[in-house]
Amino acid sequence: MALYHLHVKNISRTGGRSAVAAAAYRAGETLPNEAEERASAFGGRRDVLWAEIRLPAGAPAWMADRATLWNRAEAAERRKDARLAKEIEFSLPRELPRGEWLAVAR
Repeated sequence: MALYHLHVKNISRTGGRSAVAAAAYRAGETLPNEAEERASAFGGRRDVLWAEIRLPAGAPAWMADRATLWNRAEAAERRKDARLAKEIEFSLPRELPRGEWLAVAR
């Protein structure tokens, strides 16, 4: 039997979270975190199967760079309780062949 779930969560400063750190963790990369003046280092993760940035047509080219995108998002929000990003987490059924995961997720 296929089971599904979908969770949509906020990444906000109220929770003491950073959009740059969250993006680095999910992508399994090390990104420079300009607001905290340090690197958000998650480059050692081996469980990340795929990471990409999906952009709408006509979006500026700089948005395709993960570090630039999330550092600018953090800099644009001034409030201490700002919502910096949304995290969308979902599961795929086990019965779905692994070769189809990316197409279904997109």
